[in-house]
Amino acid sequence: MGAQLGRRVFFCLLIWWVLGSASCGRGGGTESFSMDPNRQAERDRLVDDAIIPHGVRDPAVIAAMRKVPRHRFVPPSYARSAYIDSPLPIGYGQTISQPSLVAEMTEHLTLKRTDKVLEIGTGSGYQAAILAELVDRVFSVELIEPLARQAERTLAELGYMNVKVRVGDGHEGWPEEAPFDAIIVTAAPEQVPQPLLDQLAVGGRLILPIGKDLQQLELYRRTESGYERKALTLVRFVPLVRPGGGK
Repeated sequence: MGAQLGRRVFFCLLIWWVLGSASCGRGGGTESFSMDPNRQAERDRLVDDAIIPHGVRDPAVIAAMRKVPRHRFVPPSYARSAYIDSPLPIGYGQTISQPSLVAEMTEHLTLKRTDKVLEIGTGSGYQAAILAELVDRVFSVELIEPLARQAERTLAELGYMNVKVRVGDGHEGWPEEAPFDAIIVTAAPEQVPQPLLDQLAVGGRLILPIGKDLQQLELYRRTESGYERKALTLVRFVPLVRPGGGK
């Protein structure tokens, strides 16, 4: 009788240990990481705790931030940190942007479903996926070919068929597909590339960081007679480099 009781206690402890270890880990939100492969609860917390308090109000942008699985766009070694409001390395000296900044920049573009958008700096494809939830067509340019190809694969696996990615110099935009209703640049040139301004449709918006180490986030709108400029906030992005390493 004592041996049977001992075995029962042992098996109960074993089950408790297995279930407990499955839900434990480093950092916050790990329980939903292990129990929910889609990690919806973590995305909801990110939106509720960081993105809405940051001032983002557009319901469509908020819905996109709740839907797109950011953990699919970061290296496996950083997957547990995917829903922290912070940039993360994605390789080749590049980063995936802070989620609240992604949401803020997207909201400033005041996108419509029928819009055609150009993104400069595909990176891992996360910003492109957010845009793809909001507009008809997204064209994204990435200088680093391995990042572009990985982004293409991830976007395709997630069903984003309205995104096209090309390898090229972001300073030159995508002239064959111009004009664009909106352009977003996720790396920092030292000056506004004129080809990007030229590729805006009348009424189109361009948002980008300008500067070297600490940059100014700026918003441009093309009018019938020129461009309107608005300074937004200070940010820090990786440089927008040219082929061969030039800026």
